[in-house]
Amino acid sequence: MIGKLKGTIDEIGEDYVLVDVHGVCYVAHCSARTLSKLGSAGEACVLFIETYVREDQLKLFGFMTALEREWFNLLQSVQGVGAKVALAVLSTLTPGELANAIALQDRAAVSRAPGVGPKVAMRLVTELKNRAPAFAGEAINIGLKQELGEGVAAAPVADAVSALTNLGYTRDQAANAVAAAMKTAGDGADSAKLIRLGLKELAR
Repeated sequence: MIGKLKGTIDEIGEDYVLVDVHGVCYVAHCSARTLSKLGSAGEACVLFIETYVREDQLKLFGFMTALEREWFNLLQSVQGVGAKVALAVLSTLTPGELANAIALQDRAAVSRAPGVGPKVAMRLVTELKNRAPAFAGEAINIGLKQELGEGVAAAPVADAVSALTNLGYTRDQAANAVAAAMKTAGDGADSAKLIRLGLKELAR
């Protein structure tokens, strides 16, 4: 098993990078996001690797972080999601954005990925909702977002997030702003106060 490659970029293709490790070149298939963060030919690179071994092929998938690699495997635990779709999702959303979308049950955000239709998006946010917090990475306020996604958040909180969303902010932005407002307002704050403080947070 190959866990990590440290070498020099030999070539970058549409969906892969060729990494030269002491004269041996490895083809690592990557998300568009990972490829965009790599340098150019001749520069050093480090990739976390997931190795797929099949009867007729050996394929390497490369990632900038171990967390991205973990999400790649987690996504494929959902029926109908293979390596191609998992890479498409990771090309569209960072691990943090993906954790937020799943916590908020935001099917629309997930379905922005090429090849992810409404049914697959629904399965992803439903089947992974209890596992996303462990893979949240840089995602914040994941607990509150899960409550919002499951419809069990306190009424003033849900109303404030809904109001901010209606003003044009994403549910993720609204949830983060309301979470910050809750810290300032304290327990028992009504939705009007949370909206007012949330708007101040968003204006920063």
